[in-house]
Amino acid sequence: MTNPKWTKKELLSRPVKHVDITRIDARPVINSYRDMAYSSRTLAQAADIYSMMLADKECAVILTLAGSLISAGLKKAIITLLEHNMVDAIVSTGANIVDQDFFEGLGFTHYIAPGSPEAPPVDDMTLRNLMIDRIYDTYIDEDELRACDDATKQVFDSIEAGAYSSRELVDAMGAYLAANHPKNESIVLTCHRKRVPIFVPAFSDCSAGFGIVLHQVERAEAGKPAVSFDSGKDFRELTQIKLACKDTGLLMLGGGVPKNFAQDIVVAAELLNESKGGSARGEIGMHKYAIQMTVADSRDGALSGSTLREACSWGKVDIVHEQMVFGEISALFPLLASDAYHRGDWKKRTARKFADLFSAAAV
Repeated sequence: MTNPKWTKKELLSRPVKHVDITRIDARPVINSYRDMAYSSRTLAQAADIYSMMLADKECAVILTLAGSLISAGLKKAIITLLEHNMVDAIVSTGANIVDQDFFEGLGFTHYIAPGSPEAPPVDDMTLRNLMIDRIYDTYIDEDELRACDDATKQVFDSIEAGAYSSRELVDAMGAYLAANHPKNESIVLTCHRKRVPIFVPAFSDCSAGFGIVLHQVERAEAGKPAVSFDSGKDFRELTQIKLACKDTGLLMLGGGVPKNFAQDIVVAAELLNESKGGSARGEIGMHKYAIQMTVADSRDGALSGSTLREACSWGKVDIVHEQMVFGEISALFPLLASDAYHRGDWKKRTARKFADLFSAAAV
């Protein structure tokens, strides 16, 4: 039964805390999983492949993010990978990068919902009336999300009118955080400082979408040119990374648009190569390594659960070093990330700074 006496302050009283993979050594767990079965064994095999990626000096690592991962407490783990040159580029949904990470970079937080989603103490209509948004068992203050929307508009207002890739605009958000909230933990801020590009192919599908609507309408009413998103430039820039590297590896958390976008750069690179007289197959390497963690099922034919071996038929992923891990990401990813951190194969890697591959950013 719901309790109508809950106040907004009470409901938003338990912040989500981000897991610190440096304080947890998962190597013994991964080692024991290697001789087990089901998701434990596939997780151990995925951990071995990730360490192979990191030990391969010719390999660039592309991390993809889908689902509500930052709100679940994975921000610090991803920042640790970035700080230690274990990720060279990110492809993500807008929710993770803007509504969740940039949101927290502004100083806001996500909260643990009381009770459980199966037996909630507060119904969703009551939450709506209190301006509280729910992601399964996590709460967000809608008033703070509105402030996040406004902050994205401020970023768009501050740059010259024109068409930009999401990578340029996310970097501008990183510059905004560096100027206004330099001490807050944020993937966007860390990537800005480390020159790690972040691509958000469906950039309108988040607070950036609300910000761009406000920005463009205000500019149109004033008779002034506006900022716009160039998705073609996104694809071209990410393809440049594939062309710049001998080998690439994918670490995919969830599926969706980021998964397909990151895989498709092999085909785009092949098309560019073919247009210059090259071969349609064989001269551009498929992704040499690939890991995907997902709860999606492959039997419906949809993208999110499609296997990496299926991707081989499209010429996107090699099948020598690939592993699907079917399981819930917030429980499994910290183990893989901790294992990789403590193994230390990253210690011989250098920062690739792929953001500097491209023309001057929007900042």
